Amino acid sequence: MKKFLLPLLFLCLFILESLFVQYVPSDLFGHNKIIAPHFLFTALLFLTIFVGRKPGIIYAAIFGLLFDIVYIEIIGIYLFLFPFVAYLASKILNILQNNFLVAMVITIVGNALLEIGAYEMDHLIHVTDIDFLTYLNLRFYPTLILNAIFVMIAGYPLKRLFEKHIEAIRAE
Repeated sequence: MKKFLLPLLFLCLFILESLFVQYVPSDLFGHNKIIAPHFLFTALLFLTIFVGRKPGIIYAAIFGLLFDIVYIEIIGIYLFLFPFVAYLASKILNILQNNFLVAMVITIVGNALLEIGAYEMDHLIHVTDIDFLTYLNLRFYPTLILNAIFVMIAGYPLKRLFEKHIEAIRAE
């Protein structure tokens, strides 16, 4: 039963992102602002930080592919970005101490890297034509604020869940 807890959690967060976009008012951060929740990706980064690099990157690749299939017309953007940013987060942890505050900062920076990476890939293949400064004001800052709030609210419960998951794995 414990094997299915993490995939179920990630699947619920995947669905929660869609519901959030559908039911939260679009002018939450102001008129003509775009917010993109990355609740799933935040949980994937916490998994990478508190459980380990290998499971974090594996789950990031699986859910990156699922994200591409469901939401994006081009397969591969999030399939590449989710595991790549998770790998970068794990490498940063080799330098820094692993505590909750550092995990929160790394997760927020990881969300920023994901957003900028997705914009740059979309701009490279001409999916978007807005310039970078417009993108920053229109989508990047509101998205970063929303995901930082989510990290502050859900960060500690996710940390505790993943610590319990590690204890359960070690007990087996």
